[in-house]
Amino acid sequence: MHPAHSDLEVARVKRNVQISYTNQPELPFRIPSHTENLRVTMFSTAFRRTAGLSLKKWGASSTATRSFAMGPAAGGVISDELLERLGGLSTQALVDGLWVMGWPPSQIDGARALDPRHKCVGRAVTLNFVPVRPDIAQDKPPGGASPEYEAFELCGPNEAKRLLFLFRRIVNFRHSNQGGMRSEKTLVLVMSSCGPAESVGGDIKFLRLKQLNIGGLVTDGSVRDTDEILDYGFPCFAHGTTARQGPAAMQPWECNGVVSVSGVTVRPGDAI
Repeated sequence: MHPAHSDLEVARVKRNVQISYTNQPELPFRIPSHTENLRVTMFSTAFRRTAGLSLKKWGASSTATRSFAMGPAAGGVISDELLERLGGLSTQALVDGLWVMGWPPSQIDGARALDPRHKCVGRAVTLNFVPVRPDIAQDKPPGGASPEYEAFELCGPNEAKRLLFLFRRIVNFRHSNQGGMRSEKTLVLVMSSCGPAESVGGDIKFLRLKQLNIGGLVTDGSVRDTDEILDYGFPCFAHGTTARQGPAAMQPWECNGVVSVSGVTVRPGDAI
């Protein structure tokens, strides 16, 4: 609202508000409570609309009255057949192909295999970490309800079966041997760290990933207890190893949202 007109405009809005109430006709019966709530809601909406028009009139920023939307996190479903074909190509061929197709750089440079012999291919389950704050630590669900354990369970066979059912419905497949999702070991956990030296987990947490027969772990952070993780057998790609305590620096906050890993955008369901 323009400063020179602020008092005048507020007074005009208040006057309109008063008139809209005082000019209501008397009714010979009582209005039910839900109807009264409806009238209040409608009145509140009208007031916000009047205020918004006033802001526009005096050149105020449109962000004062604009609402924001969020697009879907996941981008689609990828079949096992396509994953197998992608897994048969070198990463260099994939990067070159995406570049020719006009995609931005898609290689996660900040993650290297703990064991050079390890390779993985699968669909992404994402987990985002945020820098630690007392209120974040307090608001994060405890124990098994934490976003990180939610993400872990999404990497298990039950989630793979759910995706199989979803894929069959999308492409109208009747039999699992007609090019659909056949393998349960096709899910890769992608963890977005707050820094390359920060720990995203170690042997105790990642034991659950071994139990779930995960297809792989990819992070731009670091991991602890390297020997145990190598013994678990699943492919692990990380920036490095560390002895740091992860919760001292960051907290898991969101499961299966869009994340940035070494500057590369990853959506749930992406082929890794």
